[in-house]
Amino acid sequence: MSPRRKVRVLRLSWPVEPETLAALQSGSAEVLDADPSFAKLLTALRADNPLGDFGLYQAVAEVSPCWELFRPQGDAKPTLGAAGQSQVSTNLMVTIHVDAATGDDTFEALLGWLVAIHPWEVPVIEISDVELAVRADQRAQ
Repeated sequence: MSPRRKVRVLRLSWPVEPETLAALQSGSAEVLDADPSFAKLLTALRADNPLGDFGLYQAVAEVSPCWELFRPQGDAKPTLGAAGQSQVSTNLMVTIHVDAATGDDTFEALLGWLVAIHPWEVPVIEISDVELAVRADQRAQ
């Protein structure tokens, strides 16, 4: 059996400006630093913490373009659109791994930070426990 590493996966749907998404799809990754919403997530990811810790690599995140469909209800205060109207948001789906050995207090603090900086009234942040395959010589990292 190949060695494995237990991790928690955070999967975040994060809004970006349509121009940011278009530029990113054209290969201009530097636009992420300039996007007002995504820049906050990059600050969290690049800080000295366990987000995206792969031992030999730090601040690792997978980013995919996506669009989110939603309709805010009457009491909602959406950052995009208005209550009762169907909307489409240009987003990035961001996957970040956190080592399962990270203490619960630290993990909860990181999660609280991400929720606090997320621009939506109801952030979409999924949490899963998974295993990653690793090379035998990198098991301890």
